[in-house]
Amino acid sequence: MQTIKLPSKPPTSPHPVLNLSFRIFFLGAGIFAIVSMLKWSHIIFATDFAFNAGTDLLPFYWHGHEMVYGYGLAVIAGFLLTAVKTWTNQPMPYGWKLLIIFLPWLFARLIFLINGIHVNIFMMIACGLDLLFWGLVMFFVIKPILLVQQIRQLGIVGMLLLIFYGQGNFYYTIFHGQDYIVTQATLLFGFYLIIGIVLTIGRRVVPMFIERGIYPNGTVAKQVKNSIWLDRLNFIGFFCFMLVDVFFKHVTSYAYLLTMTALLVAIINLWRLKNWHLAEIWSRPLLWSLWLSFMGIAIGFLLFAVQPWLNFNHSLAFHAVALSGIGLLTLSMMSRVALGHTGRSIHHPPKLVIGIFICMILAWLARVGLPFLLPEYYLLTVAISQGFWLLAFFIFCLTYFKILMTTREDGLFG
Repeated sequence: MQTIKLPSKPPTSPHPVLNLSFRIFFLGAGIFAIVSMLKWSHIIFATDFAFNAGTDLLPFYWHGHEMVYGYGLAVIAGFLLTAVKTWTNQPMPYGWKLLIIFLPWLFARLIFLINGIHVNIFMMIACGLDLLFWGLVMFFVIKPILLVQQIRQLGIVGMLLLIFYGQGNFYYTIFHGQDYIVTQATLLFGFYLIIGIVLTIGRRVVPMFIERGIYPNGTVAKQVKNSIWLDRLNFIGFFCFMLVDVFFKHVTSYAYLLTMTALLVAIINLWRLKNWHLAEIWSRPLLWSLWLSFMGIAIGFLLFAVQPWLNFNHSLAFHAVALSGIGLLTLSMMSRVALGHTGRSIHHPPKLVIGIFICMILAWLARVGLPFLLPEYYLLTVAISQGFWLLAFFIFCLTYFKILMTTREDGLFG
């Protein structure tokens, strides 16, 4: 367990939820995952839903934005604003300063929930709030990294800056004529950047989590392997895949380029999983959930590789990666981090965490697997997936609300 060296005068905050960033952002992300999915379900299934072409945001883009730039960025903010303290040994925002970072994200999400798909003055306000939120996150993440000159973190810094660009470009397109192709590209761009962060951080923390999860006494009997060559190949392959699927959809060689790059990413991550696998993980839900999330990502890239030739919907491969990398993986990381950073045992997690992960796996199977078996019931399979998503996050919020809202059991600040 990480030991945090406290300053001579212990810090204080108005409420434990503001002690460290993971608390308020994980809780906010969990609740938002529920209410935004309920809103999305109403948008696509309500018979009285009105959509004005040319003036409203396409409903699919509303959903994409809120999952990528809403939920996804909240989890990343909570993780990075906590982890950078460990990486750099520099103080990170807490208390009122942390609340100032969180509130723009919260108010922007409320506007999207209440205002819905309408492109108007309220969406302009949401634009300003979203850019303010991510600008603050970048400042407080990048400042300590530059201060201690951690060159190895520059890849993360670059992706944070590109996310800011993608967010701004999304709003620019919807306020300037809504070129649907460009708007879709901005969402894919942001999504793949988040997956890039997931793959980068996962490479660092998953082996460590597995070793510490299996060997609590610190004596590692079986070391989890990492390979610098796999890491470099994965970075190159994923970067090329992102460029192909975002910017080269309409070139004649798109299918070949997509297949080659996606297949490379899939093979590399399957190889990683082989290196990360220890039989002991299957008795520990906080470990097998991480491992399966990367398996789901790898399967998603395999689907991308064959999609141009089998002519199934591109969104099936997309959701295979999304429900693994932004669904199961974030739930697994939040469940583990929330225990470790509140002084609780990661070796004896709440029993309900198994239900969280099983529900998200079932959401993945319903959204990705069932459409292949029951293509004529596509909307039904979407509804089933939404139901399991809602149940997964309901159990997460039920299980972790008290943990995130109360002080550490060991009395330390954090």
